[in-house]
Amino acid sequence: MVGLVFTGYRSVHIVSYYYDISPYGSQRSLRLRKVPAEDTSAVQFDWASTPENAEEPDEPRNLRELPLHMGLKRAVWQVQKMRVPVVSRWGSWRIKQSKTFRHFCEIAKEVLSYLVPWKKGIQKIGGHFGGGVQSYFLFLRFLVILNFLSFLLIAAFVLIPSIVFRSIGFNSSIPLSVNLTSVDECLQYDPKPDPLAVFYTYFLDLVSGTGFMEYSYLFYGYYHNTMVESKGFSYNIPLAYLLTAAFYFIFCLICMIIRMGNVACAVVAKGGGAVGGYSMLVFTGWDHGLQGDRAAKHKQNNLRYQLQVDLEEERLQRKAASLTLGQAFALYALRGFLNLVVLALIGGTFYGIAEVTKFSQKTTGFNRLLLQYLPSIVITTSNFVVPLLCDKIALLEKHSPSTTVILALLRAVFLRLVSLGVLLYSLWEQITCNGDTSSADCTPCGYNYEQYKCWETRVGQEMYKLTLFDFLITIATLILVEFPRRITVDHCSCKLAQWVGRQEFLVPTNVLALVYSQTVVWTGALFSPLLPLINTVKFILFFYCKKITLFQNCQPALRTFRSTSSNFFFLLVLLFGWMLASVVLIYSVAKIHPSHGCGPFRFSPSMWHVVPEAIDMLTSTSKDFLIYIGSQKFSIPLFIFSCVLLCYMGALTSVYGKSVALLKSQCKLEQRDKQFLVRQIEELNATMQNEEPQRPQRDTERFYQTEQQWNGHNNYAFIPDEDPRAY
Repeated sequence: MVGLVFTGYRSVHIVSYYYDISPYGSQRSLRLRKVPAEDTSAVQFDWASTPENAEEPDEPRNLRELPLHMGLKRAVWQVQKMRVPVVSRWGSWRIKQSKTFRHFCEIAKEVLSYLVPWKKGIQKIGGHFGGGVQSYFLFLRFLVILNFLSFLLIAAFVLIPSIVFRSIGFNSSIPLSVNLTSVDECLQYDPKPDPLAVFYTYFLDLVSGTGFMEYSYLFYGYYHNTMVESKGFSYNIPLAYLLTAAFYFIFCLICMIIRMGNVACAVVAKGGGAVGGYSMLVFTGWDHGLQGDRAAKHKQNNLRYQLQVDLEEERLQRKAASLTLGQAFALYALRGFLNLVVLALIGGTFYGIAEVTKFSQKTTGFNRLLLQYLPSIVITTSNFVVPLLCDKIALLEKHSPSTTVILALLRAVFLRLVSLGVLLYSLWEQITCNGDTSSADCTPCGYNYEQYKCWETRVGQEMYKLTLFDFLITIATLILVEFPRRITVDHCSCKLAQWVGRQEFLVPTNVLALVYSQTVVWTGALFSPLLPLINTVKFILFFYCKKITLFQNCQPALRTFRSTSSNFFFLLVLLFGWMLASVVLIYSVAKIHPSHGCGPFRFSPSMWHVVPEAIDMLTSTSKDFLIYIGSQKFSIPLFIFSCVLLCYMGALTSVYGKSVALLKSQCKLEQRDKQFLVRQIEELNATMQNEEPQRPQRDTERFYQTEQQWNGHNNYAFIPDEDPRAY
C-alpha cells in the first residue's frame, strides 16, 4: 500500500505501508497500525526543493528519471496533479505560456507528420527488406524535398519576375560594360524554330533540348539582362540570376550538413559499431505504437534484418582475427591485384568518354543529330556495366557487408563523378580553345563562337540530355529487363533460370544513381534554371518505379548492411558531388567570358562583373559595409573563428564518443559484477544448507518465523498478543 502525507502546500511525502496478512487470512485493524514517527527508510520526495542547476524551478521533475516502480510513480503523478503551487503572477504566466507553447509544438509536429510524403510506404519497405533498402528510399525522399524547395527559390526570384517583366513589356537593359564595335558577329544568335517544321522534329527537339525547347525558360539563353526601375522599385534580373544560383548552392549545403549532423548523432550514440546493439534491439527496439498485424510483422522483419547484419559482421571480424600471417598476406595480395583491375576498367572508361565527347561535338548535319546523344549513351552504359563488374570483383575480396557497400560506393562515385568531370573538361576544351582564348577560333568573341554561339545553353542542353537519358534508361530497364527476368524465374523450372533467380536490390548502385543525377542537376542549374523541377518529377517517378520493382521483381538481399553508417556515407558522397558542381559554378562565373548574343550577362566581361556594378549603385554606407565584409580584415578573422569552432566541435564529438564507450564498458562491468554476486550468493546458500541440520516440522509449530524487528524496522506482519491458531 502507498500512502500520501501532505505537509504543507509545497511539500509532499510518500510513505510506504505494509499490509499485515497472516498465512491464515487474518489482518490487523487499522487503528493498531501506527506509522513510525521517524521512518528513515520511507521513500520521501519534496517537490518544493529543486536542484542547484535547475533552470526552471517551477517545472515538476520528470518522473521517468526517478528510480521508482510504477506504483510509486503513479502516486507521485496523482499528487502532482492535485497540488496547487504557490507561485507569483509572473511565474504563473510563464508556466501557462510554456504549456501553451509545448501544446502548439505537439500539434504542429502532428500536422507536419501528415505532410511527410510516403511515410507508410517507406515503413513497409523497411519491414520487408530491412533498413539498408529503406535508407535508399529515405535518401530519395530527401532529394525530392530538396529539389522542390530549390525550384521554389529559383521560381520566386528568377522565373516569375522574368515572366512578369516580359509580359508587361519591361525591356530596359543594363548599360553596356564592353565595346561591341569589334564583336558584331558574336551577337548573332537566333534559336527560334522553323514554324513549318516536320512533326517528328518536335519530338527530337523535346529529347535533345533544341528548337522550341532551346528558346524557352528552360535554358540560360532565353533570359534577358533586364533591369526594372519604376516608382522607387528596382529589380536587376542578372544580379538576381547570379545570387539565386549562389543561394541555391548554399541552401543545398546547409540541408546536407543538417541531415549529416542528425545521422552523425545516431552513429556516435551507437558507438560506430555493433557493441551493445543486441540489447538495444531486443529490449528497446520495438515500437509499441504499432497498430495492426501487418505493421507488427514489418517491424519484426526489420529487427530480424538488423540482427542478421550485426551477427554477420561479428562473424567476419572473428574470422579475420583468426587468420595466420600467410593467409593474411595472400588475402591482401589478392585485394591489391583486384584493385588494379578495377582501376584499369575505370581508366579505360574515362578515355572512351573523352574521345566520344570530342567526336560528337565535331560532327555536323544529320550525323550531329544522331550522335549528339553519344556522350550520354557512353556515360550511362559505363555507369551501368562497370559497377556491375566491380561488384562481382568485390565478392572475391571477402570484406564485411558494410565495408563491401562502402568500397562499392567509393568505386562507383569515383567512376560517375569523374566521368562527369571528364565530359565537362572536354566541353571546356572545345569552348575555350584548350584554354587559349587568343587563338584564331576564339577571337574576337573570347570563346569558340563558330561552334558554340551560346555556350551556356549548350552546356545546359548536355546536362538536360544526361538527366532525361538516365530516366529513360531506368524505365527501359524496368520494362525490358526486370519484369521479363521475374516472369522467367517464376514460370520456368529450368536450372539456369533457378540459378539466376530474382534480382536483389543493390543499394550502392541505386544510391550512386541518385547522387549522379543530383550532381548533374547541380552542374547544370546555372545554365538550365528549371532542372531542379525536372529532377523533382523524375525522382517522384523513380520512387514509384523502384517501389514496384522492389516488391514485384526483387527478393530480400542475402547480404545486408547496417543502415546508420551507410546513411552518413551516402550524404558524404552527395557532398562530393556538390563540391564538383561548385567548382564548375565558380569557374564559369569568374573565368569564362559570357556569350555576347544570349543570356542575362550578354554585355558583361564576366558573370561576376554584375556584382561590383550593383555595389557601385548602393549608398556609401552600404558600399563600405560590403567592401569590409569582402576584405581580408573580415575574412581572415572569420576563417580563424571557423577553424576554432570546427576544432571545438571535433573535440566535443570525440569526447562524446569516448563517453559513450566508457558508459558501455561500465555497463559490461556491472553485468559481470552482478553475475559474480549471483554466483557468490548461490555458493553461500549451498554452503549454509549443507551446514544447517534438517529439523522435522511439528504440527503445533508454525511454519513461518516471526520477529518483531527485522532489519531495524517494525514488522507488522505478526501481532504477538494475538494467537493466530485461534482462527
